Amino acid sequence: MKSKAKRKSALSHALVYIVLILLSAVFLAPIFIVFYNSFKSRLFITSEPFALPDSETFAGLENYTEGLSKTSFFSAFGTSLLITVLSVAAIVLLTSMTAWYITRVKNRFTKLLYYAFVFSMIVPFQMVMFTMVKTANTLRLDNPLGITLIYLGFGAGLSVFMFSGFVKSIPVEIEEAAMIDGCGPVRTFFLVVLPIMKPTAITVAILNTMWIWNDYLLPYLVIGTDYKTIPIAIQYLRGGYGSIDMGAMMAMLVLAIIPIVIFYLFCQKYIIKGVVAGAVKG
Repeated sequence: MKSKAKRKSALSHALVYIVLILLSAVFLAPIFIVFYNSFKSRLFITSEPFALPDSETFAGLENYTEGLSKTSFFSAFGTSLLITVLSVAAIVLLTSMTAWYITRVKNRFTKLLYYAFVFSMIVPFQMVMFTMVKTANTLRLDNPLGITLIYLGFGAGLSVFMFSGFVKSIPVEIEEAAMIDGCGPVRTFFLVVLPIMKPTAITVAILNTMWIWNDYLLPYLVIGTDYKTIPIAIQYLRGGYGSIDMGAMMAMLVLAIIPIVIFYLFCQKYIIKGVVAGAVKG
């Protein structure tokens, strides 16, 4: 009986691994297709998109050099990096402080504030798009520094929700011990609470980095073409009458993907831990 049960368990594990491998192949296939098409001549990308480069279709680094010259990629990279770093830093720091406050201070105001953040997650961007753009122009937020405040507003809902769930799992006695030792609220947060929240903070940083780095619509609406981010710069590879330089576009997509993939692989071990911790109910 035990051997039979072991065989069933081994078979079920094998089936799970097979399903996971197939799903991984499905999710990774578009990345590989973009990657090897970036080394093909643009004439063959449309006609033979799934064929690997050969002696006839291989274009070397021509697509990369052409894409870099057409898009001012490094300037767009700097703009995207500036916006992403500032926005993610503001989201992680300010929403973690907010979550700690509304979780530890129990009154009607903090409860209302918490539900306001949760409600903001279900409001579609299209509902506030036009008024947001008008407000951003009026308040002079149509620049790389100003747009970080807008990202803070849109990213605060999910971030506060995750941080609040994690703070509920932190024993209050730890904070009380720090205060007995002479720490004020600010020192208690930065020296005790924030280090404990590291898994959730990294998870929030990863999720928001992937969103902000790849975002096209919000920078296009707010800062337009004055400060091109990478998605906007790549979009300008579209020519007149629907023509697209597919070779240069594939090459620039590869360069845009590399930084975020490296960042994700470096921090991925914290994602599940942080999400599970943030799902704790108080």
